[in-house]
Amino acid sequence: VQLQASGGGSVQAGGSLRLSCAASGRTFSSYGMGWFRQAPGKEREFVAAINWSGGITQYAGSVEGRFTISRDNAKNTLYLQMNSLKPEDTAVYYCGVDTRSSYSRSDPRGYTYWGQGTLVTVSS
Repeated sequence: VQLQASGGGSVQAGGSLRLSCAASGRTFSSYGMGWFRQAPGKEREFVAAINWSGGITQYAGSVEGRFTISRDNAKNTLYLQMNSLKPEDTAVYYCGVDTRSSYSRSDPRGYTYWGQGTLVTVSS
């Protein structure tokens, strides 16, 4: 099972990026998925989550209104559209599969499979 995250890069504040997370080895269409990020010296933090069908989404307050999570189950791919980027959004972004229902969607302990991460750098 592999999750391949891509789409990171360097942008100026106010710019946009679209992250992708392609799953291979099995299908995750029956599971929720999410994006987390980790800045240097900080713990991994929740960014956004989506349920299996894409009908329910959840965002961290710091990105609500700027980021949009979506998924294409036919392509086994998760997306994160990031607009109006700020320097504080700089981090390595990870995608994960939400398999443990005993944890909330914003808790990384609920995620079993993780991608390798993609770096987003936002300059002021």
